[in-house]
Amino acid sequence: ENLPPSKTYKKHLLLENKLLTFLQVDHKIPVVAGPWTEEKLRRKGAQDAEVLGKAKQILKVGYTEGAEVGDVAIPGGRAGQASTSSMASPKKKLQGLVAATITPMTEHGEINFSVIGRYVDYLVEEQGVKNIFVNGTTGEGLSLSISERCRVAEEWVTEGRNKLDQIVIHVGALSLKESQELAQHAAKIGADGIAVIAPFFLKPWNKDVLINFLKEVAAAAPALPFYYYHIPALTGVKIRAEELLDGIQDKIPTFQGLKFSDTDLLDFGQCVDQNRQQQFAFLFGVDEQLLSALVMGATGAVGSTYNYLGKKTNQMLEAFERKDFSSALNHQFCIQRFINFVVKLGFGVSQTKAIMTLVSGIPMGPPRLPLQKASREFTDNAEAKLKSLDFLSFTDLKDGNLEACS
Repeated sequence: ENLPPSKTYKKHLLLENKLLTFLQVDHKIPVVAGPWTEEKLRRKGAQDAEVLGKAKQILKVGYTEGAEVGDVAIPGGRAGQASTSSMASPKKKLQGLVAATITPMTEHGEINFSVIGRYVDYLVEEQGVKNIFVNGTTGEGLSLSISERCRVAEEWVTEGRNKLDQIVIHVGALSLKESQELAQHAAKIGADGIAVIAPFFLKPWNKDVLINFLKEVAAAAPALPFYYYHIPALTGVKIRAEELLDGIQDKIPTFQGLKFSDTDLLDFGQCVDQNRQQQFAFLFGVDEQLLSALVMGATGAVGSTYNYLGKKTNQMLEAFERKDFSSALNHQFCIQRFINFVVKLGFGVSQTKAIMTLVSGIPMGPPRLPLQKASREFTDNAEAKLKSLDFLSFTDLKDGNLEACS
């Protein structure tokens, strides 16, 4: 993970992906990580002499930093040695705040790639958020073409290099082939993980069917950590996350956790309780209920408000960590006051774009159809509420109207 993001290293990642594809997909050998030994391969099922011979041939090619590579190589080892890197494990556990990024657009509905660099700097420097979730609901991922999704992912990876800790790309789609293509692309560009939503037009009707779909997507990028994006209110797929997680790593070895975007704290709590030994990332996705999820064992959170309320939410996380629960509760109530206010006005992706533009000064533009641009009335009301809560600096608001959070 400390190697420079050079073309040579990217090539090694691609070759690593080919190796795992050869073992996992072509020959159904469930190997996820090194050390790559003949004994381990035989134990995992590589009994066929031709398959074992090919794997051993691959293993003979070591990795030397900066060296040119041939047809196959394994990053992390030295010449003549097998790699000991854990190929589907993140550099470190995905935790803390993860901003569900907005896709900036021009007034004509084209993606405005030029502001993503500023956007990265704003998240890191102003909000203290160093993890992102790209092309999800907030990012209008399913309203973008496949080529647009690839280009957006590339831009975030490029601009976030050496600034962001982890970049997870949502690669879910209604088409399995498209989802696999996006997963392969995420691996190619050096993303830190992929996430997949349940297909929601022709829906999976039970756990096994859903896992079969997810497994095929994960196998397309076997070197990347895999996260399930659970959001039943939008997908209509009501399979409980607790049920899905039961034995999931037996079917999807690269599974590392889930983004839980639902208000069912019973289901979420049982996800945590039943999987304490697994070291999964339990990422909560309902921003206004995060403190409740932290009490139940959430290890992090993915949400749209962390784009512009990340600093305030980080204060809540810090208070929770030092067991100052009264302060943590005050921070959560403060955040809830704003969210409760905008929800009553009508709050979604369009309004999130308007608020982010207002708070950051970076133009997010309108959403793509069928969504409609937020009204001027909404923006004015949201601005007044942000100022009254002291989320925005101001000079002309009377002290009598101040409800700032301490």
